[in-house]
Amino acid sequence: MNIQPVSQISYFAPCRSHIENPEASHILSKELVLRYPKPDQPIIYVCIGTDRSTGDALGPLIGSLLEKRKLPNFHIYGTLKEPVHALNLEKTIDSIYKNHPDAFVVGIDACLGQLKSVGFVEVGSGPVRPGAGVQKKLPEVGDVYIMGIVNVGGFMEHTMLHNTRLYFVNEMATVITDAIHYSSILYRKNNQ
Repeated sequence: MNIQPVSQISYFAPCRSHIENPEASHILSKELVLRYPKPDQPIIYVCIGTDRSTGDALGPLIGSLLEKRKLPNFHIYGTLKEPVHALNLEKTIDSIYKNHPDAFVVGIDACLGQLKSVGFVEVGSGPVRPGAGVQKKLPEVGDVYIMGIVNVGGFMEHTMLHNTRLYFVNEMATVITDAIHYSSILYRKNNQ
């Protein structure tokens, strides 16, 4: 697995926006563009999760929505058809760095949080830590992360993920997909 040296990673304070904010996609897209690499470096989105759990389906749903948009210069790993999850995460990371040695990776995952945080999407510098909310030890992923807080954590985490409403996850996936789409337009415009 290829780990990027800390000196190459840009640090900005994390940014959050609630999915009910009509400007959420635009706010998040601008944050993503601030963190994107130089123009000749491939950008990889790793959408982590499984469609076997409603709350954990956020990543693969985003991956499938992004795949349909066919964004230039963005590579997508993790869709509803071919999810990236606990069983294949390490193999997927190895494959990414084998095929794209200089990849800039954005990790996307669902997470659990406090009641007042449910519905927020956070963009930040550094890796996503998949499985942390359900006490799984999995490899960290990415130079930048996007986390969607889909339900309340701290008690019966697996049950909370399974009982998250699909409507809510779909709404969050749409906001995040729009943000990534807008960021790709801004990124191309900034690098012409």
